Amino acid sequence: MERTTQLVGQSSSFLDAVERASRAAPLDRPVLVIGERGTGKELIAERLHHLSGRWDGPLVVMNCAALPESLIEAELFGHEAGSFTGATKSRMGRFEEADGGTLFLDELGTLSSPAQDRLLRAVEYGEVTRIGASKPIRVDVRIVAATNAHLPQLVAENRFRADLLDRLSFEVVTLPPLRHRVGDIPILAEHYARRMALELDWPGWPGFSNAATTRLLAYDWPGNVRELRNVVERAVYRWDEPSEPIDAIQFDPFESPWRPLAAQAESAPVTAPVMIEAPAAPAPVSVLAYDPSDCADFRLAVAEYEKAVLSAALEKCRWNQRAAAAALKLSYDQLRHAMKRHELMA
Repeated sequence: MERTTQLVGQSSSFLDAVERASRAAPLDRPVLVIGERGTGKELIAERLHHLSGRWDGPLVVMNCAALPESLIEAELFGHEAGSFTGATKSRMGRFEEADGGTLFLDELGTLSSPAQDRLLRAVEYGEVTRIGASKPIRVDVRIVAATNAHLPQLVAENRFRADLLDRLSFEVVTLPPLRHRVGDIPILAEHYARRMALELDWPGWPGFSNAATTRLLAYDWPGNVRELRNVVERAVYRWDEPSEPIDAIQFDPFESPWRPLAAQAESAPVTAPVMIEAPAAPAPVSVLAYDPSDCADFRLAVAEYEKAVLSAALEKCRWNQRAAAAALKLSYDQLRHAMKRHELMA
């Protein structure tokens, strides 16, 4: 497993979690890594492996949620030829592949009950039995498991084995969500933005505008660091003026004035019939501060109207300048020049 992402941050909660993983790494014991999606659980698993005595052995990864229940046991423990339909030849499982190294089980909470039973035996006795085989195989594997589920609650609901949880929870490393690491947001954004600028062969890194930084800090980041990386890299690659600070941030890549009506209807509440309306037209003249009926200056009236149209389009598109330009049938550069002329730049 090779990553281009690193553990980046300086908040105390984040550094405490990394330190706990570092202390547990040399011990040949199971470790549970708990955290919301996108918090970097797989990076902690890598750290646990590379700082252990098994660093030169294999690091094998299995996402327990990525396979149908009928195939999980065959993937974990292997199978013999003819043991089930489609098994034309013998195949070793992930435990055998990880012999002498580390097995990282992601999304542990999704394991089926039979797979949990067999996993418990493998952890307790260091033996696995391929499906269709009669003799067990000795394996030397360290287990690192990760989940975003509350495993004690699953145990209380009889959905996860209590004895398996006891065996796997020698150490538990809980990663803080990004909303509790607000001080790390500018650091992470700068890190990913600089890498993207380098990938795009920009001559330098202009940074983010104050308005863009404020929006990054105010966002809740439900997808945590993974979402931040996508948002920042997307903002850099869409920015057409590498010499100016980036001030356009789009959190939702699906946001568009032309989103399919079916998608809008599905996202609307079902409590009452939903009327789907076409995008609203730019603000009418009646809302302008300058009343055309009292027009004494033609240029001023036109400028006031143009500014109101620009403001209405930008508000409707949540200040996504590219979407606003498309809605107004302007090029991106034309919109930017108009915004500067009317002092609408952030």
